[in-house]
Amino acid sequence: MDKLYRDLVDLPGAPSFEKPVRDYMRKNLEPYVEEIIEDKLGSIFGIINKGSKGPKVMLAGHMDEVGAIVTGIEKSGLIKITNLGGVKGEVFLSQHFDLITDDLEKIPGVTASKPPHLRRGKDEKPKPLLFSDLLIDIGADSKEHAIELGVKIAMQVIPRNDFTVSKDGKKFFSKAWDNRFGCGISLEVARDIKASDIDCELYVGATVQEEVGLRGAGTAANLIKPDVFLAVDCSPCQDSFGGDEVGGSIGKGFLLRFYDPSAIMHQGMKKFIRETAEANGIKFQYYKSMGGTDAAKIQLAGDGVLVATIGMPARYIHSTTSMISSDDYLEVKKMVYTIIKMINNSLVKEIKSNV
Repeated sequence: MDKLYRDLVDLPGAPSFEKPVRDYMRKNLEPYVEEIIEDKLGSIFGIINKGSKGPKVMLAGHMDEVGAIVTGIEKSGLIKITNLGGVKGEVFLSQHFDLITDDLEKIPGVTASKPPHLRRGKDEKPKPLLFSDLLIDIGADSKEHAIELGVKIAMQVIPRNDFTVSKDGKKFFSKAWDNRFGCGISLEVARDIKASDIDCELYVGATVQEEVGLRGAGTAANLIKPDVFLAVDCSPCQDSFGGDEVGGSIGKGFLLRFYDPSAIMHQGMKKFIRETAEANGIKFQYYKSMGGTDAAKIQLAGDGVLVATIGMPARYIHSTTSMISSDDYLEVKKMVYTIIKMINNSLVKEIKSNV
């Protein structure tokens, strides 16, 4: 995989704190696009083949990762936090975190957990651990000491990254695959696809605040007014927990998300993507999700948008470390490039007619 993916996952960027990621996107879009636009929340897109008489096509990842925000400092020096995005307390127990200052300095910490030695002999009934129950220990001796070390209310908090390549060289472990992966695909498309390759006006980039309600997707769609939208996003696979035929597996191709609670796939888009993948030998899996992507918000923009999510299979998202496969990366990339080069006015008309 291209080095830009490693760069992207190492950046901090909880919801509403996406600036470091946006700066990286801008730097890597500028050499290849005709114009860069941003909405007022911070979503960023580069335009290729501006002024085309073809349809407007929007391709996006999202820049934010699940994380937390500082909500208080205890007298003991422990840090109170609340979640940004859908996370569970037990997943984040006894994990390393970084509190990120305004100048992007990292203050390391660990979520406090009670060892079994301190529980022995006590009749404690287990109860669900809420994320808001977690406290972060940065080694401060008091509230005043924590403040001296740079802690402030409303700082972002993210998992400390430990990017690792598997023994077989084909799997990659990291925080923030959801969804710096989609950001990376957008940057590769901007670099590789020229105006002469396409019959559409192409917008490539990434949204903000997806993890807290698909917020940037709504504002970006209002800015661009696309005819077609492709979300590239990591989706959780069930294969390491048994799963089923629509639960997703890594290594078996991109995920064709035909259903989630907020977006039932347009039948014309489903037919087009399935037939295109089959005709080009691109591996895919039917995928049912109980979560959502930016496609859910953008399908309702204006009088409706043709949308699809090209899913990247991932294990353990919304935790401190997730896993993806280079085999799936190649299938996602091939599918995205193929779709973009095919879309024109007549194809959009045909897709609409198959609703």
